[in-house]
Amino acid sequence: MIKKLYVGGLNFNTTDETLGASFAQAGTVVSAIVIKDKFSGRSKGFGFVEMNSDEEAQAAIDMWNEKELDGRTVKVNEARPMEDRPPRRDNFSRGGNGGFGGGRSGGNRY
Repeated sequence: MIKKLYVGGLNFNTTDETLGASFAQAGTVVSAIVIKDKFSGRSKGFGFVEMNSDEEAQAAIDMWNEKELDGRTVKVNEARPMEDRPPRRDNFSRGGNGGFGGGRSGGNRY
C-alpha cells in the first residue's frame, strides 16, 4: 500500500527530481513533490514523497529523518490527512468592490 511522507525543512533549491532521487535510496518512490508558492513559484521548504509500501516508507524515515539533504537537516514523518478548514479571508473578500469600500471617490474622472 502506498504511504505518503511529509518532508520538512527542505533547502529552497531542492527540486522534485532531487527529492525523489534521494528517497529512492530507501525504496520505490511513487511520487515526490516540493510544494511551491502559487504566486512566486518559489519552494515553501517542504514537500511530500509517496513510497510504494509501508516498509519502504519506514526505511525512508529511518534514512532521512533528522539527516542532511541538500545542506539542510530535514524532518521526515508520515503525512497526516488534510483537515477541513474554513475558507480563508483576504483583503479582497470583503464585499463587491474588492474590499475597498463602496461608491466612488475623488469626483468625476472622465
